[in-house]
Amino acid sequence: MLVLLRYLWALPNTLLGLVPVLIVQLQGGHVRRVEGVIEVAGGVVTLLLTALPIKPLAMTLGHVVWAIDEPALVRTREHERVHVRQYERWGPLFLPAYLLASLAMKLRGRDAYRDNPFEREAYNKAG
Repeated sequence: MLVLLRYLWALPNTLLGLVPVLIVQLQGGHVRRVEGVIEVAGGVVTLLLTALPIKPLAMTLGHVVWAIDEPALVRTREHERVHVRQYERWGPLFLPAYLLASLAMKLRGRDAYRDNPFEREAYNKAG
């Protein structure tokens, strides 16, 4: 029951992450479920990620992880799983909280990505 509640709480963000899945599959990209998380790589997801200012290898939206390619999924899996757990705790509040934390770091003259508390937790727990 608790697992179902965690999935439901993160569902709004998961739905965002699922938007490009059909397109990625049609483009011959990679979509699979690993440990209860849908992993998506290639195609339009690669274009979306490389268009971002920080050029991440991967990004998590609820229970969906986008990556530029399959090796990036493997390389970032542990880090992105920390973000999945953060989404399970914060639910629909995660994205606003993450963005506000980045803004707060930027306003303090710090790095909006590396100094973001959500990223620090992911880097510390993932090693």
